[in-house]
Amino acid sequence: MTDRRKSPEELRSARWFAPDDLRSMGHRSRAMQMGWDDEDWTGKPVIAVINTWSDLSPCHHHLRDRAEFVKQGILQAGGHPVEMPVHSFSEQFLKPTSMLYRNMGALEVEETLRSHPIDGAVLLGGCDKSTPALVMGAVSMGLPFIFMPAGAMLRGNYAGQKLGSGTDVWKYWDERRAGTIGKEEWMGVQGGIARSYGTCMTMGTASTMMSIADGWGLTLPGASSIPAPDAGHKRMAKACGRRIVDMVWEDLTPNKIMTEASTRNAVTVAMATGCSTNAIIHMIAMARRAGIPLTLDDLDEIGRTTPVIANIRPSGKEYLMEDFFYAGGLPALMKELGDKLDLSVMTVSGKTLGETIESAVNYNDDVIRPLSNPLYHEGSLAVLRGNLAPDGAVIKPAAMDPKFQTHTGPCIVADSYAELKEIINDENYPMTPDHVLVLRNAGPQGGPGMPEWGMIPMPKALLKQGHRDMVRLSDARMSGTSYGACILHVAPEAFVGGPLALIRTGDMIEMDIPNRRLNVQISDAEMAERRAAWTAPEPRFERGYGYVYTKHVEQADKGCDFDFLTSEFGGPVPEPEIN
Repeated sequence: MTDRRKSPEELRSARWFAPDDLRSMGHRSRAMQMGWDDEDWTGKPVIAVINTWSDLSPCHHHLRDRAEFVKQGILQAGGHPVEMPVHSFSEQFLKPTSMLYRNMGALEVEETLRSHPIDGAVLLGGCDKSTPALVMGAVSMGLPFIFMPAGAMLRGNYAGQKLGSGTDVWKYWDERRAGTIGKEEWMGVQGGIARSYGTCMTMGTASTMMSIADGWGLTLPGASSIPAPDAGHKRMAKACGRRIVDMVWEDLTPNKIMTEASTRNAVTVAMATGCSTNAIIHMIAMARRAGIPLTLDDLDEIGRTTPVIANIRPSGKEYLMEDFFYAGGLPALMKELGDKLDLSVMTVSGKTLGETIESAVNYNDDVIRPLSNPLYHEGSLAVLRGNLAPDGAVIKPAAMDPKFQTHTGPCIVADSYAELKEIINDENYPMTPDHVLVLRNAGPQGGPGMPEWGMIPMPKALLKQGHRDMVRLSDARMSGTSYGACILHVAPEAFVGGPLALIRTGDMIEMDIPNRRLNVQISDAEMAERRAAWTAPEPRFERGYGYVYTKHVEQADKGCDFDFLTSEFGGPVPEPEIN
């Protein structure tokens, strides 16, 4: 980095406010209409507080308040804050899936920043798709920014038992369907599992993506680990506001932070945390926005040499994000990773990663394990390939029954989620634990939007026999709070004619995690014959956003971004003319 600081005349917002001409007079007069005056825009960076708050986003319900603390910090450092609302990414209520709208949100962030007199931004988010959408949009715009994580909620509680959001929902739902708990217990879990605002407090997709942003150097050190209700979260919000003002003067843009080295750090952190399978899709998309060609093979290679050391559900059995924070949080985990990280990379703090974690302490080596005592010997995720997934599929070995590390069994195929539900709810459906349950037409285009249907519930026929895991396979995603032997993200997806579209009930599926293989045991000639007989399904959309989505969304192995938004698609977008 250079020690040179921008002059006030070089501020991007000065293009709107500084010239002595008719158009700028209009900008200044309309700013005065809102109560601004010369002291607000003259010689001061204008900082956007990009907020994903809404009344239908429980994970972000506190961000309306946190925006005020960010603004305080901006004012303290001599900047001028402007709050800008964007899509809220309500994971629970947005249908058919929030993933359908991640790219729309990223485009909204990019164009909001580009089209307004903004010098830098603080991005407020945290629920699953909000972190990648905010980062993707801001990286494409290229202005200095800090990501401010929403933080995890308090750990759940019912009948003296610690509950983890999502993870325990799936567990207790299996027990309800098996008949081992009744409605009273089920309603008790419902009332105790989400006790405060904030994101899921397991190492689901929300905590995974916030930790990845932290590991990438895009947050203030350790910001991803602070629980949402903790008073330190408010202080962190103010610190983000203060720091972004200096980042603007320093011209500390994302290309100086999101490098190949810091990207490897982020992947390493992801694997060590026992991350969500969704991380693979989002990280590839985020990296490609920064011009970094991250691939599935890169992720798998780093995963093979990075053990899981965060003992947090669903990979772990006992602890949750609140415990992780008390144990020292992400800085302590990165300190334990030692030379697996490049400590020389720059972070938004203006310091190197090494400087930011130098004083980190691990206060509980059962929550944050040393490398000598990992929770799982390899990273959280494995990438499988074969004639069933030529472009890759993903599984989370750390969160499944180890007996399925290698498995061959006959498949049962469902063409839709409705058909799948008939199978899993039939107590007398003929199946054994050796069967492979397959859901197809649930990928980026087939879903549409690649819903989290890949966490296929255990069939009642097996639950009644006492089984709690089996191999399940789909071109869908699953919640990061989920667990089990679920193969996901099969690419290409069935809806566009991938091999998954061609298999039939009774075909033998072979999974070999140590050797990273996923095959259907039929000959090439048989596969070719079935392909010749395959008919493409009707398009999901004929107009609107969905039409644009299906025309331009890429497959899972490419990050499901829109092809025209990746950095390699074309030259940089010019600054808007001001006339």
